[in-house]
Amino acid sequence: MAALEVKGVTFSYDNVTTVLKDINLTLNDGEIVCLLGVSGGGKTTLFNIISGLNKPQQGSVLLNGNDITGQTGKISYMLQKDMLLPYRTVVDNVALPLIIKGMKKKEARIKAGEQFAAFGLEGTQKKYPSELSGGMRQRAALLRTYLFSADVALLDEPFSALDTLTKSEMHRWYLDVMSSIRLSTIFITHDVDEAILLSDRIYLLRGKPGTLTDEIIIRESKPRSDDFNLTEEFLNYKREIISKIRA
Repeated sequence: MAALEVKGVTFSYDNVTTVLKDINLTLNDGEIVCLLGVSGGGKTTLFNIISGLNKPQQGSVLLNGNDITGQTGKISYMLQKDMLLPYRTVVDNVALPLIIKGMKKKEARIKAGEQFAAFGLEGTQKKYPSELSGGMRQRAALLRTYLFSADVALLDEPFSALDTLTKSEMHRWYLDVMSSIRLSTIFITHDVDEAILLSDRIYLLRGKPGTLTDEIIIRESKPRSDDFNLTEEFLNYKREIISKIRA
């Protein structure tokens, strides 16, 4: 059974402007899937539907086989900005989902703190977000997302605000931590290289209304070599994706 299924989703604003049409996708356990397309193509709208913020006119969203269409609080959703609260310490920011679920603050801090080493955040518990680098803030945001739901996470351009060197470092870290926690993930990006480096599969969302026109399987096993983006296999994937986007 897939961790997540989107079946026949069509969505229109005010029942007039159709943004998405007949969207079908699957996310398997522990898989990293990318949603790639141009700006304004409906990617964020699709995330809003999967997370329950918007309800489609047609179709359904299934989590572990259960229909969650239009239900919030079932799937983690990490926005492009880290959204860390500046007046809370890092550990209190990270523990927030546990507190919202009813766990006592002291217990939530302990449970969140147990994951700090795995996410490369050890020693930052009592610091404030303003004291962290951009990469460290994203690590904290991802840990908070994981604690909200260990089943499925949606990441909306999680690395787009980082500089090139920090982004490259975060890519390596992200693949390492994902292989450890096996969080089933769909992420949005406009970066073709990033999509190829991180994904098991890539869906191309194109057109108006947006439809999933292609699925590209990245067959190289993980962990991938540090110079994977310099190989002929990588360049072939890139040529294929760019040609399909331009078609």
